[in-house]
Amino acid sequence: MTTTPTQKLSDAGVSIWLDDLSRGRLDTGTLQKLIDEKNVVGVTTNPSIFHAAITTGTDYDDTIAKKAAAGASVEDTIFEITTTDVADACDLFAPVAAATNGVDGRVSIEVDPRLAWDTAGTITEAKKLHARVNKDNVHIKIPATLEGLEAITATLAEGISVNVTLIFSLERYRAVINAFQTGLEQAKENGHDLAKIHSVASFFVSRVDTEIDKRLDAIGTDEAKALKGKAGVANARLAYQVYEELFSTERWAVLAEAGALPQRPLWASTGVKDPAYPDTLYVTQLVAAGVVNTMPEKTLDATFDHGEVTGDTVTGTYDEANETLNALEALGVSYNDVVKLLETEGLDKFVGAWKELLADVEGALVNARKAS
Repeated sequence: MTTTPTQKLSDAGVSIWLDDLSRGRLDTGTLQKLIDEKNVVGVTTNPSIFHAAITTGTDYDDTIAKKAAAGASVEDTIFEITTTDVADACDLFAPVAAATNGVDGRVSIEVDPRLAWDTAGTITEAKKLHARVNKDNVHIKIPATLEGLEAITATLAEGISVNVTLIFSLERYRAVINAFQTGLEQAKENGHDLAKIHSVASFFVSRVDTEIDKRLDAIGTDEAKALKGKAGVANARLAYQVYEELFSTERWAVLAEAGALPQRPLWASTGVKDPAYPDTLYVTQLVAAGVVNTMPEKTLDATFDHGEVTGDTVTGTYDEANETLNALEALGVSYNDVVKLLETEGLDKFVGAWKELLADVEGALVNARKAS
């Protein structure tokens, strides 16, 4: 029997999650098919994904009509639609969650991105989303802004599982792991079962190359061009080194002894943006035990079709990865400047998608009221 590339990924310790969700995927069985055939064991969502799902086609028309008739606000309508989709996806993945003791079979839903700089607002929203979805295998997504770090700790302290999103820098990733471990220490004090609290840290990959490649093109030398397409993978590999380091400390050993599970690194933004690169670049070059790779369907299909999975491609690469980042600095490409810009742009993109979603659903509610 031929082993598929996605099966090889799973065998190497990589959990494949789909970076997409819609009512259509749930109702037509296409999501179940990906579970059955392509080793998908989880789903992530974000404001851009929901905007695309809700404003394309007619899948949500009935819900919007009912909400319009009930006089619901646009925020209530979106809350109802997104949490229902996520709850139903949680049910779909419940067998996977049961088979993996809750490690996989996870479905993520993000707090309103406009709260990214509002610690208290994020904590309130995280609790509200968790209560509404009301499934053991949901992850609440919180951006890794400085304001978000405290919210991550507070949410975990309540026994709520968290997907930390929009991580670009190694320094911020260290702060995220600290926020996670502090949250578990507080959850333990609060009497929560640590074995039931799960977390992933979403480290973004392709956007790093997009920005750095632009700067390398501007420099234009052969040396600069030779570094194109290398920073994203190098940065992620060094993140895995941080993961190995901070989950082998005495502090972590105490938590693990109490039943805690490590916060797994999750490779996000793994669709290749530059068609000159192999379409499986951010999958095959980031294979390591205990990671999640959340893929858009196009990347998943490419991996399933022709991904060359050769086992671990991360551990043992740290010197080379450091050399890549050092070479970029030597050329005048500032790592700190790039990661700061990417966080700002990432948040702006999600806030923009959310505002568009609000406007589109508002329009749909108005039209539904006129039609009734």
